[in-house]
Order: sequence, then C-alpha cells, then structure tokens
Amino acid sequence: MKATPLLCACLLLTGCSHPDESAPKAVVAVTVARAELADVRFSVRAPATLFPKEQANIAARITAPIRELRARKGDRVSAGQVVAKLEDRDVLAQRAEAAAMVEDAQASLQKISAGTIPAELERARGQLAAAEAQLNQAQKIFDRRSELFNQGAIPARDLLVSQTELATARSNDEVARRTLELLERQSRAQDLRIAESRVAQAKARLGAAEAQLQFTELRSPFAGSVTEQFLYPGDMAKPEFPVFTIMDLSVVIARAQVPESDVAAVALKQPCRFQPADAPDRSVEGRVSVVSRAVDPARRTVEVWCELPDAGQALRAGVFGNVVIYTGTESGALVVPLRAVQFSEGTRKGVALVVDAKNIAHRKEVEAGEVTAGKVRITSGLSPGDRVVVEGGYGLPDGTEVRFVEAKK
Repeated sequence: MKATPLLCACLLLTGCSHPDESAPKAVVAVTVARAELADVRFSVRAPATLFPKEQANIAARITAPIRELRARKGDRVSAGQVVAKLEDRDVLAQRAEAAAMVEDAQASLQKISAGTIPAELERARGQLAAAEAQLNQAQKIFDRRSELFNQGAIPARDLLVSQTELATARSNDEVARRTLELLERQSRAQDLRIAESRVAQAKARLGAAEAQLQFTELRSPFAGSVTEQFLYPGDMAKPEFPVFTIMDLSVVIARAQVPESDVAAVALKQPCRFQPADAPDRSVEGRVSVVSRAVDPARRTVEVWCELPDAGQALRAGVFGNVVIYTGTESGALVVPLRAVQFSEGTRKGVALVVDAKNIAHRKEVEAGEVTAGKVRITSGLSPGDRVVVEGGYGLPDGTEVRFVEAKK
C-alpha cells in the first residue's frame, strides 16, 4: 500500500519536532563557613631538632684501668657525683713519697732557720780572730818602739818599720771583719732561699700527686642523665676516649632552621612552641633564646633556638619536629578556615569558592597571610560575612548551585 502525501508530511513533521530539554541542574552539597574578623597571632614555622641545654663527654684525665662504675646508661646523676673510679694504688704511692719529701724539706728549712753555721763562716771567724791578734801585737810593738825612740834608744828606721807593720795589721783586720759580715749576710739568706725553694718544690709534687689522685674519680659536671656508656670495668680509660655522655634535659633547646625571608620578624624572648613530628597534637611552650647572625649559604636559613623548660623530662634529645614562633598580633583581621583556600604551589595566592545569596558558588582569587590555629588571614579578595566553601568544593565549576551547611565554630 502506498503512503499518501498527507501521511508523509505528518511523519516528517513528527520526526523534526524536539522535546523540552530544560532538565533540572544538579545541586552540590557543600560545607561553608563565613569570613570573619578576628585577632590573628602572627607566627613563623620551621623544622627543628631537639638538643640538650648542656652535654658533656666524660673522659679520664689519666690513663688507668676502670676499677668501678657507679652509674649506668639511663641513670640520673647529680652535679659532682662520682660516676666511675679508676685504679689508684700507684697514685697513692706517689702521694706518700711526695708527702715524705715535704717533711724532709721542711726539716732542713727549720735547721737552717735555727742558725746552723756552715764551714765557710767558721773559717771566716778564725781569720778574723787571727787578724785581731796580729793587730793587737803590732799595736803593742809600735807603742814600745815609740817610747824607745823618744828616749833615743832606737833609730827612726825601726820606728818606721813598726808603723808599717801596724798599718798592715789594721788592714788585714778590716778585710777579715768585712769578709765575715758579707758571708754571714749572703750565706744565711741564700741558704734560707734554697731551703724554702726545696719546700715549695716538695709541696708542688705533693699537689700534683693529690691532683692525680682526684683524677682517678670521674665526676659529673652537672645534674643530668647518662645517655651513652662506652667503657666497662676492666677497660683501660684514656683521655682521648669518653666513658660516658651526660645530658641535662631539664631545659631542652629546639634548634630551628628559619627561612631567610621570614627571620626578620623573629626576635629574642618571643614565645615559641615545639611540636614533635611523631606527636603533633602535643606541644611544649618556650622562649626564643638565640637568633643566629649568620645565614646558612646552602639552605638559605637562619638558626633560631627555642628554649623549652621540660621539668617533666618528657622530651628527648634528637627528636625532630616543628617550631612555631609567635612574632606579633593583629586585631580585626579577616580570616577563613585554611581548607577554604586552594593555594597555588609555592605562593600565598589561591582561589576560594564564595556562595552568593542565590546559593551559586563563584571562584574568587585571594591573597593570604599568616596561618594560625587552622585559619588563614585574607589580605585581599574577600569581605567580612562572605560564605566560603570549606568542604566539597574541590574541582567545582564556577556558577554551580550548591546547598550548604554552616560549619561549626
């Protein structure tokens, strides 16, 4: 059967018609929060490692076997506590010998001080006595010959000889007298100095022996914990090899590497906080104690020390984490949750989704500042009261209709 022209026309009209394609658009569920004004605490964040405030490697001052260890790895020790004892029998013998030498030197000094006369002084005294006898004899001969000369019994020549002999005797007497005086002064002072010097030398040797004896006891220079033990009883202790490592962990130093671009805001005594990498929910508060004046040329960082009182001894040396240094505050800053901004890598710029009054999400470029307590300060791109998408906005096209739930504050 052939189709009529009217039927064909109806079929053509039916095939060319289009149904209504205005299907309802999908509404995306998101979580939103409002941009609000708040007091922002500026901070600088940097990786850090913990170090003890004080650390010492305890080594022997002398070479000797270890006789006894009075501390072990993990023990707590007090300042001045003996942690090891070395063999000291040979040192005790040296001290006894030095003490005997002191007694001998002191006895010699006392003997000289009491006035013992050496042989030189005895000879000088004998020479003076002989010179005085000769002077007396010469004086008597001269007096006798003077009387005889006055009586005309002897010639003038004999009187002249007597005068010469008297003058010689006087000279000899004067020389002997001065020689004795000089010997008495010089010999006594010199002997005393020598004796005193010997006493001083003997006491110095005794002091050295006492010091050697003290060196046989290894003491802790401060209160702390024994973190390393290298030798055991019977081992030979030497100055170049430590026996223990002792750390004072009552105060811990977090040494942070702050980027050069951020360190300008860091100053001494600013509050800081250390967060261990293995326990980010736990933190310890402290203060900035050191800001280095040098920049690491390889990493372009500046070392900053955050001093952390740790009375509970909860922190350990070598722990890695992050230091947050609080550099200041700003009142009335515009902030949003950190999750509301999708940052461009390596910059402080990003994109936020802002929901308008018709529940339509619009992409807006924003510039951000400091991050603190899960919120980021917005410097441009948003206004107070704007609703921003916190969850559910990743990859969401501009102009998407959303339904939202206010985020809990």
